[in-house]
Amino acid sequence: MENGKLTIDPAFTVAPVNRRIFGSFVEHMGRCVYGGIFEPGHPTADDDGLRGDVLDLVRELGVTAVRYPGGNFVSGYKWEDGVGPRDQRPTRLDPAWRTIETNAFGLDEFMTWARKAGIEPIMAVNLGTRGLQEALELLEYANHPGGTELSDRRIAHGAVKPHDIRMWCLGNEMDGPWQLGHKTAEEYGRLAKEVAGGMRQYDADLELVACGSSGRSMPTFGAWEATVLEHTYDVVDFVSAHAYYELEGDDVASFLASSVDMDLFIREVVATADHVGAKLASPKRINISFDEWNVWYLKKFQQEGTPTEWTSAPRLSEDAYTVLDAVVVGSLLITLLKHSDRVTAACQAQLVNTIGSIRCEPGGPAWRQSIFHPFALTARFAQGEVLEPRVVAPTMATAKHGDVSVLDSVATHDPENGRVAVFVVNRHPSESVAFSTDLRYFGGVDLVEATVLGDEDLFAVNSMEDPDRVVPKAYDSAKVVGGALEAELPPASWSLFVLQTS
Repeated sequence: MENGKLTIDPAFTVAPVNRRIFGSFVEHMGRCVYGGIFEPGHPTADDDGLRGDVLDLVRELGVTAVRYPGGNFVSGYKWEDGVGPRDQRPTRLDPAWRTIETNAFGLDEFMTWARKAGIEPIMAVNLGTRGLQEALELLEYANHPGGTELSDRRIAHGAVKPHDIRMWCLGNEMDGPWQLGHKTAEEYGRLAKEVAGGMRQYDADLELVACGSSGRSMPTFGAWEATVLEHTYDVVDFVSAHAYYELEGDDVASFLASSVDMDLFIREVVATADHVGAKLASPKRINISFDEWNVWYLKKFQQEGTPTEWTSAPRLSEDAYTVLDAVVVGSLLITLLKHSDRVTAACQAQLVNTIGSIRCEPGGPAWRQSIFHPFALTARFAQGEVLEPRVVAPTMATAKHGDVSVLDSVATHDPENGRVAVFVVNRHPSESVAFSTDLRYFGGVDLVEATVLGDEDLFAVNSMEDPDRVVPKAYDSAKVVGGALEAELPPASWSLFVLQTS
């Protein structure tokens, strides 16, 4: 058995917990929208065709913001197709996922769903096949109170109050050759500056996101961010980052250490952004919107390919997530929290069915995937200030990331109610880790709740037939002794310890 130690001090403050870190993503891909959040005729559907069982799970998940409508989909999307009377909306081909888009669900339906779910909307604009004029028209339709052709059109469509969308993404993954309208960094940077400048003439207080790299492994990574930000630094607030991780072969150790790559990704983007700020002699600081992240078995999806036949809402990337996947998701959340000073928005991709935390069947039930649980518990208990523990622990060798600590951890402290939440992952695939957490700097503490997510079968999944096969369990053996939390973490596990200070 390995042994480790965490020291947590209220002075080790990173930043306040930003609730936008617990965002998600809804794209017109697969069954995320149609048959996911929207299914008229379902036994739980309301008058707007929104599935009530899915809405309940979204609220339980603790999602705070949702990016819409893409993703690759947005780069060929005409937002006008998805508003107005449904029987007058055109059916289109979506080349991104090679599917038929009925446009039965669009901006106004999304905003209705967002209000019912209690989430903040984050809207992406099409900079693949469109540009400044279309972005301004969408902004006017969505946000202007009334008295103009487009705002009055929204009112006529039943949305009397403006949607007041505050955060906007300037395109999606424009560095990717797969992207419709793919551009060089120079081309995209010039266009993003033009669109951002125009949108700010409408509303100077909008929050705008420039496209960063689609992944750290992109050949243009770093140079892309530098060039784009040299164009847009003064007119945007965020640069985006996207990252997906998957188990490759039987390399469980590297997979469990995926957050090492995410951590480095964030540090490198921050360094690049700050370099550009220094070069421009700007006092402004650009933050990161990590608006796509998750475990995604992308290689399998790429091998299978997009559908050969044009169909509407086919099943795409409906991964059944394992215990192992859930532990990695918990570790990625730890990393996002540790960078709360610069990662001030994040969206797990996606929400329902397609690489989703929630799965559902047409006319049937909805259930929680394994990855639902670390997200929901982190969103619920991460409150107040983020604290970065000092970790002393053994290391393990990985093929991808070299030697890494077997423990990954972050904590939060809410001074108002005296609650401390400690999130810990044991990355070791086969060894338990006994650890103690020094909490002397908080005075007296009591253990309120202890939860562990792990299993002897690392590949166990939840399913329609067995929706609770993988669930967090109470950790009865954890205890506080002499001001120190003591626990033994099973191999490949994610744990949460909630403490109350006196």
